[in-house]
Amino acid sequence: MDDTQQPDEEMTLESTSTTFIPPSIHESSLLAGDSYTHFSPVPSSLLPADGSSTGPPCVLGVDEAGRGPVLGPMVYGVFYLPLPLSDPLLRTTHHFDDSKVLTPAVRSSLMQTLCTPGSDLHDSCGWAITALSARDISAGMLRSRATTAYNLNAQAMDATIALIEGVIARGVNVQEIYVDTVGPPAAYQAKLERVFPTVQKVTVAKKADSLYPCVSAASVCAKVTRDAALEVLWRARGRAAQSDEQNEGQEQMQEEENMAWGSGYPSDGRCVSWLRSNMHPVFGWGPECRMSWGTAKDMLEGPPAKGGGVKVDWPVEEDPDTHRVTDFFTTAKSQEVQTDELGAWFGTPAGLEAF
Repeated sequence: MDDTQQPDEEMTLESTSTTFIPPSIHESSLLAGDSYTHFSPVPSSLLPADGSSTGPPCVLGVDEAGRGPVLGPMVYGVFYLPLPLSDPLLRTTHHFDDSKVLTPAVRSSLMQTLCTPGSDLHDSCGWAITALSARDISAGMLRSRATTAYNLNAQAMDATIALIEGVIARGVNVQEIYVDTVGPPAAYQAKLERVFPTVQKVTVAKKADSLYPCVSAASVCAKVTRDAALEVLWRARGRAAQSDEQNEGQEQMQEEENMAWGSGYPSDGRCVSWLRSNMHPVFGWGPECRMSWGTAKDMLEGPPAKGGGVKVDWPVEEDPDTHRVTDFFTTAKSQEVQTDELGAWFGTPAGLEAF
């Protein structure tokens, strides 16, 4: 995949002093390179009560963060609350907006309020995220030609559908869905309408994160989770990958300073510099890196004399499916041959005369 260039506001890097670490950060999964999903508890006010078969009608918004970076996960977020509360609670009271136009401190503050029991957001709203790891994104996109590549749009669609299905399965009466999209919205909307026929209204639109409050809130959940995930990965992977001299210099910097690998976007010079300085000649980088991105592939495939990776020929096993069960057993007649084969594999005993 070609690298996606993002506007400057997409590449703002959050410092450790302002990024709230939400419960959607599953550190063990992040460090293992695994994708995962996190659902917040559903507020009791949104569940069926007094013998009713359904809870109050809710609106649900969907947005993502981290589509373009070469480092870190892409995070999809959903946010839901009762229809009548959407504008007054999100827009008027808490001033949610597209996460890119909010400062890191404001985003973290909103997320922290949402996660604080007793707050109006916590008691009235629910949310969920799916973090698609860099490793899994690349594995899907780099599938062999014998299978169909699992491109980023398909991965995003599946994550969106699974999140909405998860919210509905938890008893939330979702009646309206609003989704921010980076591609043609018509086909996307038609598919969601087919998948969710009981939902009264589905709207897929560009810039939905600035048009619909529930999408703005979803973008904040996704963005704060993505930023916190990048910091967790940096502490475990990025900082550890640097040389001792680099680490000493990093420790002398104030904690508020940006991470040395920058925002993780290919157009960020700090990111490219870190990738070049910390590339393993055979394996490239850890699960924090999207190996399918042009930036990473170009570095690995470049000439070794110019810092590229080592060319490796991975042998293909011939006829791997032609083994018979009897091939793994020996008979008296074959014992001599078997001994010779083992000797060729492990080496033959040496007598004292060898010394």
